[in-house]
Amino acid sequence: MEKLPFERPFIKKLSSGMPSKFGIKMEFDPITEIDGFPVKDLIGQYGSPLFVLSESCIRKTYQEAYRVFSTRYPKVQFAWSYKTNYLDAVCRVYHQEGAWAEVVSGFEYDKALANGVDGKFIIFNGPDKSKGDLEKAVRNDSLIHIDHFDELYTLMEVGDQLKKKPKVAIRVNMDTGIYPMWDRFGFNYENGEAWDAINRIMMAGKFDLSGLHTHIGTYILSASAYQVAASKLAELAVGLERKYDHSIRYIDLGGGFASQNTLKGAYLPGSDTVPSFDEYADAITSGLINSQIKPTNMPVLILETGRALIDDAGYLAGTVLANKRLADGRRSTILDIGVNLLFTSFWYEHQITPAQPFSQHTEETAIYGPLCMNIDVLRENVVFPLLKKGDHVVVSRIGAYNMTQWLQFITYRPNVVLIDPENKTHIIREHETLKIFETLEKIPDHLKTINL
Repeated sequence: MEKLPFERPFIKKLSSGMPSKFGIKMEFDPITEIDGFPVKDLIGQYGSPLFVLSESCIRKTYQEAYRVFSTRYPKVQFAWSYKTNYLDAVCRVYHQEGAWAEVVSGFEYDKALANGVDGKFIIFNGPDKSKGDLEKAVRNDSLIHIDHFDELYTLMEVGDQLKKKPKVAIRVNMDTGIYPMWDRFGFNYENGEAWDAINRIMMAGKFDLSGLHTHIGTYILSASAYQVAASKLAELAVGLERKYDHSIRYIDLGGGFASQNTLKGAYLPGSDTVPSFDEYADAITSGLINSQIKPTNMPVLILETGRALIDDAGYLAGTVLANKRLADGRRSTILDIGVNLLFTSFWYEHQITPAQPFSQHTEETAIYGPLCMNIDVLRENVVFPLLKKGDHVVVSRIGAYNMTQWLQFITYRPNVVLIDPENKTHIIREHETLKIFETLEKIPDHLKTINL
């Protein structure tokens, strides 16, 4: 018979009903399985820590988002944001669903091409497009979103050299009531810079001005800000038609939709404060259909949302390494999941849940990762149940950015597993080994021997 772990006696205040000054009652339900697979078995087969992605959740969320927008506006096109998660298997799920590719570097552009995306279905954003990148994009008839005047002039040279008119849009930054206002990317609406860029493009006669683009920020909690953005882009489109008799083919509202994660310092959880797809869609489509754009010539609405489409589909399973008491008496639990893998823990209060039944004894706990760095903190202070060495946990809503912003620091990056709709598991990125780094590193001859 297995010996039960010792639990010291304790007195705990029981709360029910309305919140008191101590807050609401805290209850935990274990996450013992993901898409029908026991967490213990997944870790046993693929190792700990382990990234797990649910393909069913990805497809369901995408289809719901598309349904919401397409029922409110006649022409809608999603473009998958590669920087959010550019694992090839993930990108191909979105492309199978009909999403184009939205990229912000030559690296991501090449990944999109390698995933079979036709160049005309690639949107090229970002401030760092080399001349070679621009040449490739022009040859492939991609949609190039111009970020600054230097890029505009370089692209003009590229078009002359290739004897082609690049298909372009300008990125517009603007005041939508969101603070801080994102103004480092694109051309400003309020000071006339956006019109300056449009005039230079039209008067040069060397571009095919196809669209207008904005990306007002990230994790936007105010849907009404998108209505302001859509209205201002529509005003530019109307002015462009009046002055040059030129109609744009699309308006791109970028991304920035929030997932249901909770931001650090937030008073309420994200699940209570984040707008739904319906709210975002109502705001954006209202800004377009109530504009002066002719109803017979409405532009395609392009959306580049990433975070809200994939966060819920991602999990990070891990294992308890140790427990210890801090100097102030608080309990701390050390996991094999570090901030090098969970980069979003720097701005989210991630939900960390036991993966097996547990004691109802909860205590204020600091949850740390395994890195030998003081910044390796997953949760500074959370009411958490008592876990023992070897127990498993699951961190939820981690599908966005953690598999692109992760770092090989102190530990190797682990396996990433996809669970498909037929309940089969697939490794879509293998864990790192020392051999990978030995392949990339070079040792000068005079350092090949050491003397100890």
